[in-house]
Amino acid sequence: MMKKPELLAPAGSLTKLKIAITYGADAVYVGGEEFSLRVAAENFSPEELAEGVRFAHERGKKVYLTANIIPHNKDISEYEEFLKRYSKTGFDAVILSDLGMFQLTQEIAPELEIHISTQANNVNFKSAEAWYKMGAKRVILAREMSFSEISEIREKTPEGLELEAFVHGAMCISYSGRCLLSNYMTNRDSNLGACSHPCRWKYYLVEETRPGEYMPVVENERGTFIYNSKDLCMIEHIDKLIESGLDSFKIEGRVKTEYYLATVVKAYRDAIDSYFENPEQFKINPEWMEELKKVSHRDYTTGFFFGKPDGNEQNYETSSYIRNYELLGIVEGYDPNNGMLSVVQKNRFFKGSEVEFLRPHGKFVKHRIEYMENENGEELEVANRPQSIARIKIDIPIEPDSMMRGVREK
Repeated sequence: MMKKPELLAPAGSLTKLKIAITYGADAVYVGGEEFSLRVAAENFSPEELAEGVRFAHERGKKVYLTANIIPHNKDISEYEEFLKRYSKTGFDAVILSDLGMFQLTQEIAPELEIHISTQANNVNFKSAEAWYKMGAKRVILAREMSFSEISEIREKTPEGLELEAFVHGAMCISYSGRCLLSNYMTNRDSNLGACSHPCRWKYYLVEETRPGEYMPVVENERGTFIYNSKDLCMIEHIDKLIESGLDSFKIEGRVKTEYYLATVVKAYRDAIDSYFENPEQFKINPEWMEELKKVSHRDYTTGFFFGKPDGNEQNYETSSYIRNYELLGIVEGYDPNNGMLSVVQKNRFFKGSEVEFLRPHGKFVKHRIEYMENENGEELEVANRPQSIARIKIDIPIEPDSMMRGVREK
């Protein structure tokens, strides 16, 4: 019987960890205060990670700690102390990219499960097999892999080796994220987690004898964002992903919002579960893609899964995100006695607003706000105090942690 793949979600903070699990993630990957490739994320102290691990394990879920920087000499001794501090929290595996840190981890914490990061450029079955023989439990494949290559790796590697791949999120113009551009231009090292994303910038050409004359770098008059990749999205090919033999589907985005995380995780959760309900009759539900279009995103692409990308995988016109919807509030609770829903405000909304409630389970609910009040019971025409409570009259009980969203104001 085909094994249901793990749905692995990013968690840039303790709140996001809880949201990811609430909306259907089987596991989350997090960063500690050092050695993570996402320094822009809030990341976890040992105490926060211990709380996150407890929350996950109580629900039968897992937590993986990322330590996948490309380390320099000074990082080695610091990593030893880092691992000793964090290993007491009870996380389920550590994600590494460096052979030296791999060896050091085995010496310090031999019982710890190790996953090999996509940063290690895993693109063939021999390297995957070599990591497994050295003691790795899982290999995270490079984003540059096609379905045919993944299938061959699965066929030619031991059954006990788990294979993971990114299925959704931002793509990098450099091989599996290894990039010097940010370091060169801004002195922020992407290989240490501090990328300034210069691949998203707009570029011009200057001829040396004409300083100050900026000529646009143009491809077919479409624009000048020559490095600006579209976002990966494989929701419309979830059956092919499952049948490829991958053990874990990874979502990118530890610096994304809670709303982004909830929406994307739930869409992929619904798609995976739908397949296993009836594999023979499975069909792609267009509503899954519609949901993914309601979060901040770039145009979508299937990346390398169907072969080498062509020029259509880049967005030459703009580096801006598509933001058609925004998070208006997060549901705190529902009082069935008076039919009032308590919502923590995030962005302003009005009496008469058409809103949707994204719920951890089931379809989203549409609602037109006919009446709302503040915590003192005073009627509101507009809710515009972030982090304060607004109470909304609604007949349908909406679960806590549901996301109230609306069409973004232009």
